[in-house]
Amino acid sequence: MSLRARLAELQLALMMLTRLPAGRLQVAPPIGAATWAFPLVGGLVGAIAAAVLLGALALGVAPVLAAGLALAAGVLVTGGLHEDGLADCADGFGGGRERARKLEIMRDSRIGSYGALALVLAFGFRWQALALLAPQGQTAALALIALGMSSRAGLGLALRLMPAARTDGMGRAAQGVDGLRAGVAVALGAAALLALGWPWAIAAIAVVQLGFGWIALRQIGGQSGDVLGALVVLGEIAGWLALAR
Repeated sequence: MSLRARLAELQLALMMLTRLPAGRLQVAPPIGAATWAFPLVGGLVGAIAAAVLLGALALGVAPVLAAGLALAAGVLVTGGLHEDGLADCADGFGGGRERARKLEIMRDSRIGSYGALALVLAFGFRWQALALLAPQGQTAALALIALGMSSRAGLGLALRLMPAARTDGMGRAAQGVDGLRAGVAVALGAAALLALGWPWAIAAIAVVQLGFGWIALRQIGGQSGDVLGALVVLGEIAGWLALAR
């Protein structure tokens, strides 16, 4: 349980969830071991988006446009990884009849009509919610950071509780998350929102992510990398809707 091991896990989480330069690992830890750090990486993504938001507002950019720039910055940092998962889930769950066909559609790099609609709605909900809070400046910036953390906090729990839907892929490789790491991730995400006095956002994220986890179990029998990405986006949307009420 050395500090060096924890730093390696944090570095792996950064490499997995962002396009930011993170160096190289001589010996990579198991993917599941890095899940405790997912909220920290989410907080970093949120902090970058928050800096763009505050910078744009300081330059006199209209709040609605500043909100769009902030969200675009977040997508650039992650490479649209989570949005891609949401689109693949929408296409697979909506377009396939059998489990095998759903998984086949999800692996296809092309985006169909269900996926396109999911992306438009997901980005639109977040943009409008952030635009409502953007005039408050600091509050909106803190929300970006806190929701970046909390939306990723449940991934370790999903990997621990849900079976892998595939025999390969990230969902399979990241299995084996222990209860301590999953608990640390959840605690970090919850603490970020509790510190800001937003407990109702925790409830909203939990309900939506648990609901989508149940849908994934019904649709494809478990979790996959795409399901994990969709959990992040849907959790973030739930948090924004709770804060912008």
